[in-house]
Amino acid sequence: MNENKGTEIKRSSKAENILSQINRKTKLGDIRKIAKDIKKDHELAMELWSTGEYLPRLLAILIMDKKLLSEEVLKKLDNDMQTHTYDERNNLMDWLMANQLTKDKKTIALLNSWENSPSALQRRAYWYYQGRLRWTGQTPPDNTADLLSKIEANIMQEEPEVQWAMNFTAGWIGVYDEKYRERSIQLGEKTGLYKDEIVAKGCTPKYLPEFIRIEVNKRQNK
Repeated sequence: MNENKGTEIKRSSKAENILSQINRKTKLGDIRKIAKDIKKDHELAMELWSTGEYLPRLLAILIMDKKLLSEEVLKKLDNDMQTHTYDERNNLMDWLMANQLTKDKKTIALLNSWENSPSALQRRAYWYYQGRLRWTGQTPPDNTADLLSKIEANIMQEEPEVQWAMNFTAGWIGVYDEKYRERSIQLGEKTGLYKDEIVAKGCTPKYLPEFIRIEVNKRQNK
């Protein structure tokens, strides 16, 4: 719905067919099924992205060719995400990071260069990636102490979307690295981030002391 009035955008029949399968009732699982059938189609991905709509853009991310995701292309995608609501743009960047940027050495190198990016979404992706390395059980680089020091120094000055990712990283450092567990808990106590947040049944609180305690207990009681 971001198209200018009076401007008719001509789309391929392939794109129109895909778009006809997507509506407000479409779930993420449905998007993944459609992407699985399409596999990789960067040209179609860019057509779907050009709609400016949230669900077609999620699908577009899944079928992009990661080898074509240059720094310039990623900057454009980032700029385009700014037209979305707070939650949608965070979800789009997280989806892009998890499904594309972590799959290729070139894009991982770009991710690792975003720590001090002027874009809050790129900084979020950097920190989310650091946390995700630990959360998914991959062997993280030997930068844990440095990451924790930077989180301690900067988290309270960061944008909310970046704060979340920094907190996420500190949480998983606390869960998986016993040497830094108490320090991660103290960070949560000091910042108070998410302490009073109401959590849905079955969900783990983001408040670091609680998050770390619950996640550590889960792993010890297996």
